Amino acid sequence: MQIVVIGGGAAGFFGAIACAEENPQAQVTLIEASRKPLAKVLISGGGRCNVTHACFSAAELVQNYPRGNKALRGAFTRFQPKDTINWFANHGVNLKTEADGRMFPITDSSETIAQCLVSAAFAAKVELKIGIPVIAVKKESKGFVITLKSGEQQRADRLLLATGSSLVGYKLAQELNHHITTPVPSLFTFNIADTNLRKLAGISVNPVNLSLSISDQIQLKQTGPILITHWGVSGPAVLKLSAWGARILHENHYQGKLIINWLPNLQQEAVRQKLLSVKQEWGKKAIALHRGVDLPHRLWQYIIFRIGINTEDRWADMSKQTLNQLVQEISQGEYLINGKGAFKDEFVTCGGVDLKEVNFKTMESKLVPGLYFAGEILDIDGITGGFNFQSAWTTAYLAGKSMAVNV
Repeated sequence: MQIVVIGGGAAGFFGAIACAEENPQAQVTLIEASRKPLAKVLISGGGRCNVTHACFSAAELVQNYPRGNKALRGAFTRFQPKDTINWFANHGVNLKTEADGRMFPITDSSETIAQCLVSAAFAAKVELKIGIPVIAVKKESKGFVITLKSGEQQRADRLLLATGSSLVGYKLAQELNHHITTPVPSLFTFNIADTNLRKLAGISVNPVNLSLSISDQIQLKQTGPILITHWGVSGPAVLKLSAWGARILHENHYQGKLIINWLPNLQQEAVRQKLLSVKQEWGKKAIALHRGVDLPHRLWQYIIFRIGINTEDRWADMSKQTLNQLVQEISQGEYLINGKGAFKDEFVTCGGVDLKEVNFKTMESKLVPGLYFAGEILDIDGITGGFNFQSAWTTAYLAGKSMAVNV
């Protein structure tokens, strides 16, 4: 039996290995267009590779996927983070859990994961064809004919498309009668054209409440850490908001309003009372130097300057109107989003093969027998924290096992 996997990323390697290990009699070939397989694995997690997340309940796990959560629910009951941990341990790589639940190899090196996958592929006798682009795939009565850029043709009884967010992969899927939900970026930072805010680059606050407003309508909310950058804002709360808002932000050309509550653990009235206490106790002191709330000093100065309070202004002279403005600015400060940035070197998209056309028990196409999908070619994406890799491991493992036994 000839099995071909197109795509040499995390999902492609994992699927090929799972298939070859399940059925040693199968001839498994992995074809990768670039000369550098596993490129995203190598750069992920700042070069450490965030392999998965320590979340072991399928019901909880799917809550981290803006798209694909319903389809993944059953898949995660068959292969979830515990299985990922065990798989890598059985292949000589132990993982560790960090305080936020992210899991990395104990070496803190993505090379460890890449080498593990390559070694496992060799051990399972997967044939690797690296630096060989695929230009066409044709379905025939007894399998598939794959045409390579070199002109060579390869036959396959079973075919796994694990091409990530590659346009070539989407084209191949479309030519095999699958519908593609238009891919757009997910997981990105927000550009904010406020020079004074950008001067605070490096300041982080945890937690804040973020609200995304499009056309003055609140669309989404997130709570978590925020990081001020040289171009605007980043951090886990921003990245989560960008993932859930990927479609609507794209439709609005990445223009919108970000509403920040810098002190989410306090109701507005509690913020007001804290400020009134400072006014009564430190009336003769400069507002800029005596903040009375738990915010970084430079951020406090930025916030008060936004509403027109000067360096020399004293607490005793603050009017009721100014106090109300300050409470509003702390609890519901408005910042205009005027574009998106990138998230390090990692690129995640939402969009891809329509999930209704795939059987998530086996990852086989419902339209084309013998055709399978895994990884980011599917319309699945997760928030940051190892969730995108976990969906790749899960879908690839299920596809690999199914290809091996579905004969």
